[in-house]
Amino acid sequence: MTATIILIPARMASTRLPGKPLADINGLPMIVQVLRRAHEAHIGEVVVATDSEAVQAAVEKAGGRAVMTATDHASGSDRIFEALEMVDPEHRVAQIVNVQGDLPTIAPGDIRAALGPLADPAVDIATLAAVIHDPAELTNPNVVKAKGVTIGSGHMRATTFTRADAEGPGPHYHHIGLYAYKRAALERFVKLPPSANEQRERLEQLRALDNGMRIDIAVVGSVPLGVDTPEDLEKARRMLAG
Repeated sequence: MTATIILIPARMASTRLPGKPLADINGLPMIVQVLRRAHEAHIGEVVVATDSEAVQAAVEKAGGRAVMTATDHASGSDRIFEALEMVDPEHRVAQIVNVQGDLPTIAPGDIRAALGPLADPAVDIATLAAVIHDPAELTNPNVVKAKGVTIGSGHMRATTFTRADAEGPGPHYHHIGLYAYKRAALERFVKLPPSANEQRERLEQLRALDNGMRIDIAVVGSVPLGVDTPEDLEKARRMLAG
């Protein structure tokens, strides 16, 4: 078996929802709800990577594991790489799944699905997308659209990601910001400088494509709710209450 770890980056600095990782969702901090979904995926150890002692304490109170990382990371991938080196200095882990700390409704099966494309030796990074059914999403710049070449049922090779309006015949795909990396790919990625496309689109994954790394996409059935606002938080509470 290839050793796999799930790393969940969680930082307290959120302008739209201060203290977001600790926001209560049906009696549990949001970060603990995400932790539970990750454990329910049953693919390996789960560790929260945070810059907050309060987040670390909440995770440990719930029986989870959290490590303290630097406060000045530019991205979640930088944070999880630091955490990886801390928890696995012997380099036993070969696959890393990065689950965002604001996805309390992520389906455990979708977390597992992200590992599928990594079975191909040519794939460096895997991610998720779902078919866009809401016409409003086609022109919403906050919805990142994934584009790619279909290479199998529910499996695409990514060609680009964009915030621009979706054009032409569909299906069009809503990118879900969950990533699975081969260890060497993550190590290479965090050492690369930001690319021009990445800076223009404000999409970190374009750095990988611009440097010849291969990203494949597993197509899943729905988009999990990302909690960014008080309204999202209320919706997450309703969804998980059910």
